[in-house]
Amino acid sequence: MDQAPGSPQEPRDAQGPPTCYRHPDRETGITCTRCERPICPECMISASVGFQCPECVRGGSGTGHPAAATQPRTLAGGTIAQDPRLLTKIILAVNLLVFVAVRVRGDSLLSDLVLIGQWPPHPFVPTEGVADGQAYRLVTSMFTHQEIWHIAFNMLGLWWLGGPLEAALGRARYLTLYVLSGLGGSALTYLLEDADKASLGASGAIFGLLGATAVLMRRLNYDMRPVIALLALNLLFTFTWSGIAWQAHVGGLVAGVAIAYGMVHAPRERRALVQWGTCAVVFAVIVVTVVLRTAQLS
Repeated sequence: MDQAPGSPQEPRDAQGPPTCYRHPDRETGITCTRCERPICPECMISASVGFQCPECVRGGSGTGHPAAATQPRTLAGGTIAQDPRLLTKIILAVNLLVFVAVRVRGDSLLSDLVLIGQWPPHPFVPTEGVADGQAYRLVTSMFTHQEIWHIAFNMLGLWWLGGPLEAALGRARYLTLYVLSGLGGSALTYLLEDADKASLGASGAIFGLLGATAVLMRRLNYDMRPVIALLALNLLFTFTWSGIAWQAHVGGLVAGVAIAYGMVHAPRERRALVQWGTCAVVFAVIVVTVVLRTAQLS
């Protein structure tokens, strides 16, 4: 006999972990504090204590705060949006537009966008770059690709990882995570790579999303084995394939893990302070790294 929609008891797989009552294909360890149904990151809404499901929030009871019903929040305290992948789509579109522009303009445009300042790289040939005051290259190199396989892998990673993170963190926090992860990858590459080797690609930002996904899954008590296996495989490729800037991958990964940890583990009473304070610390480390390397090259 079917149960009525919205009833507190939903069928669970007795042989495995509970799944979200709205998304049966998603395992979760979080339950609504009011009706006790299992909910995934996309469905969980911050309440005065714990998280509630969309039905309980719409009912407006059990929160103790009317604003909680009219302004539902994500796991990290962000505003829940109708399209949880909007920013992911925009970032993907920007990468594709830059790729098309590079295909049309050729190496002349690449030389203006890559991290060091010349494409293709020419050893021992002086080039302009961040050290010459073109700090914008730390950002433009994050959205620049030359090979089809390069942008294909990065955009697939962005689509798979970005949507769930955008839904769990909210748009502002997700965008901050993406940009700072990319900048972290650019900064470490700038610090450790030879000054005559150009670097480009969104890999640093994608590795930041991968690290943040691991942190989020740990926070929700999900099975960590799939994401650990994915991370290990990507790191294996990073250090065994030629032509890959491992510094960008590692820098983005470290930044993404640090930022995500601060966002999903911030205590509710000091959430904004901890979250944006963590982002400020990561950004400060990036700035110091760039300044020190610039002084060294100068």
